[in-house]
Amino acid sequence: MAKEKKPRSKNYSVLLGAAFLMATSAIGPGFLTQSAVFTQQLGPTFGFVILASVTLSLIAQLNVWRVIGISGLRGQDVANKVFPGLGYFVAFLVALGGLAFNIGNVGGAALGVQVLFGIDVKIGAAISAILGIIIFLSKEAGKAMDTMTKILGGAMILLVGYVAITTNPPVGEALIRTVVPTEIPMLAIITLVGGTVGGYITFSGGHRLIDAGISGKENIDEINRSAFMGMGIATVMRVLLFLAVLGVVSKGFTLDPANPPASAFQEAAGTLGYKLFGLVIWAAALTSIVGAAYTSVSFLKTFSTAIGNHVNKWIIGFIGISTLIFITIGRPATLLVIAGSLNGLILPVTLGTMLLASTKKEIVGDYKHPKWLLVLGILVVIITAYLGVQSLSGLKALWG
Repeated sequence: MAKEKKPRSKNYSVLLGAAFLMATSAIGPGFLTQSAVFTQQLGPTFGFVILASVTLSLIAQLNVWRVIGISGLRGQDVANKVFPGLGYFVAFLVALGGLAFNIGNVGGAALGVQVLFGIDVKIGAAISAILGIIIFLSKEAGKAMDTMTKILGGAMILLVGYVAITTNPPVGEALIRTVVPTEIPMLAIITLVGGTVGGYITFSGGHRLIDAGISGKENIDEINRSAFMGMGIATVMRVLLFLAVLGVVSKGFTLDPANPPASAFQEAAGTLGYKLFGLVIWAAALTSIVGAAYTSVSFLKTFSTAIGNHVNKWIIGFIGISTLIFITIGRPATLLVIAGSLNGLILPVTLGTMLLASTKKEIVGDYKHPKWLLVLGILVVIITAYLGVQSLSGLKALWG
């Protein structure tokens, strides 16, 4: 069946929207907190962690987006075609990881509100959750989500870029340690991969393209373009944040463990920088709350008409549960790092499933998945599985 050709400008807008949905799902408070915590721990060597994680993430992203885009099927439906029942297992893993990540997102929003207004984090969490829920009370939730991610994503990059310039980081040393690290920090690498493309994140943009009708072999170039844009946006933000925090900690400043990135920006730009960063980390959290809830529920809606016919209500419930768990447990900064690691542990399973799907004609038709991309994808599965297991001991130390 022939697909209608959409105007180029409209297609580009959808591609950019999908890219920003993926990127802002990644560029949440967890992304910001992880980067600040690991920059303080590793210094310039964190540049190597970024390089390693971006390489692994891009390979994962291209494999997953191609299979989803070519087949026109969501991740759980692809998995069920690979092996009957596997889709239910994958959906459970992704939804569980999305819930863990969203608890961290709510925590990040609470931290942002505390920075701005000095109120208790539990109250800030409740306020932020209510605002996220309001988006899904609208029948135009999809359009509102796209617009929000583009505007707030751009604002975050501009602000962090400004601070990166003002802190005057040791760029030369960072470049050297990016290729000649002093150590290979496994927990940091798996956490960053998990926070960039782990769990639900790598599927968010692909599912958005399917919803917009951009699928099939004829759209492979656009699928690739959107995937590259999403990773590009996330990478630029990661590098800028690394440099901004590095400029602060290289001068001997110790980050506040209760709110590491906010303390870095306060040191760099004073009270105004502190307040502006509070606004941006809150905005980052809100976009991530929306992205996590939307994508996690998209993994469940094809299994039940009770979910498929009431998607927005389930998304609202997902946000509400995430908020209640955060208010009960607390410890937002720790939760943000742990959530990224949990998503990294899920990646080998979901990516491995997509790689198997890429070889099955009944899923991808006559499309030939590049062998080099398949081989690299297998290597990423092996590496992330190994790093994930090794990082468990690091997670125990972090939580204990």
